[in-house]
Amino acid sequence: MADKYTDFVSRGWGRDLAKRLGLPQPVRLRRYEPGAPLVPGPVLLVGSGAGADALETAMKGWDLEILRDAPAAGTTLGGIVIALDGVSGPEDLSAPVLAAGAALRALAPSARVVTVSRRSSTADEPALAAARAGVEGTLRSLAKELRNGATGNGILLADGVEADAPSALGALRFFLSARSAFVDGQFLTVGTAKGELPDDPDKPLAGKVAVVTGAARGIGAAIARTLARDGATLVVVDVPAAGDSLAKVANEVRGTALQLDITKPDAGERILEHALSRHGGLDILVHNAGITRDKLLANMDAAKWDSVIAVNIAAQLRINDALLASGRLGEGFRIVSVASTSGIAGNRGQTNYAASKAGVMGMVRSTAARLAGSGGTANAVAPGFIETEMTARIPLAMREVGRRINSLQQGGQPVDVAEAIGFLASDAAGGISGNVLRVCGQYWMGQ
Repeated sequence: MADKYTDFVSRGWGRDLAKRLGLPQPVRLRRYEPGAPLVPGPVLLVGSGAGADALETAMKGWDLEILRDAPAAGTTLGGIVIALDGVSGPEDLSAPVLAAGAALRALAPSARVVTVSRRSSTADEPALAAARAGVEGTLRSLAKELRNGATGNGILLADGVEADAPSALGALRFFLSARSAFVDGQFLTVGTAKGELPDDPDKPLAGKVAVVTGAARGIGAAIARTLARDGATLVVVDVPAAGDSLAKVANEVRGTALQLDITKPDAGERILEHALSRHGGLDILVHNAGITRDKLLANMDAAKWDSVIAVNIAAQLRINDALLASGRLGEGFRIVSVASTSGIAGNRGQTNYAASKAGVMGMVRSTAARLAGSGGTANAVAPGFIETEMTARIPLAMREVGRRINSLQQGGQPVDVAEAIGFLASDAAGGISGNVLRVCGQYWMGQ
């Protein structure tokens, strides 16, 4: 869906008028293109210690120019990485954070700022916990100060996980790249040292078989296209009524289509049999299918409530149970579910939808523990305002508010959700499980 306002203020007299009136001036975001540079310029790495040194070595291996000192006048930075994994008290934040702050004006459009630190826990001494939690407040606030499509995100390392662990580097590469265009002010927790970086960064899913539900249109179709672009073989699933659209998507991605109502009791078994018989395996399951039946709770009836719960969460639980009980999945199985910021912040008239999407987040956190022994992972993405057929039906005034109430001052694209799912489904994210990654441009409500 076209964002005519962004088109208007992006050039010529429309840009000048918006500037004079103090109106929002969203910019066109840098999105992934195969073969394009990872970042639009050198990367400033601030911080000291073994973690910073390990990050420097790794990033140089990505053919990036790494600066350890303040950039020379006139230098345009593609990103800033702030290594804070060794902080022990709040006072330790000052020097590296202020050094990064002094370089912010040198950032290129759609540049990236990434912090690498450790997650706090109740087992930490109070000063250590304060420093680690302080990083999160710093990054979330910094992300709201960035301009021209730049974003800020963070990586939280569990104790015992080093800064150059495969999934820490995988997350760093994702956050630095154009794949994370609409991810802003967010953190990924790397809980283990598992994971494996791809031989070909442009084909991180090569050799994988992926199932995507709700794939006939919109975000689901974008997920299928993105996973196929990244090397996966696709099984696309949707209801029989969407059969024609589903067949078009399947043909486009050179996969197979499975017409299926996922609320049926045997849906999990049918998905597994199709993937095994047609493609010889199943490595990735993306739960995207979902519906809305919005009403104020005072006007909500059982049909509207129950149908949303049935599709959005009960079906996922039943399918997961069937697959995990089958004994026919290999190691490293990936589950990625589509949640929503409505499940985090709530939304008027969506008590049923918010219940289902909050349920998705609870499900992946619990399922992550079930998959840990086999090297599998379960994660979720929580989209904010994404430009789809559904949001196009929102009244104009409400639609404009939805687009602008995030740090990037625009709606995201279906591909932005797909890129996040593609990363979480990859081997590079093998040490990341039980996470909920918001794809919302740093929506101003909730976390």
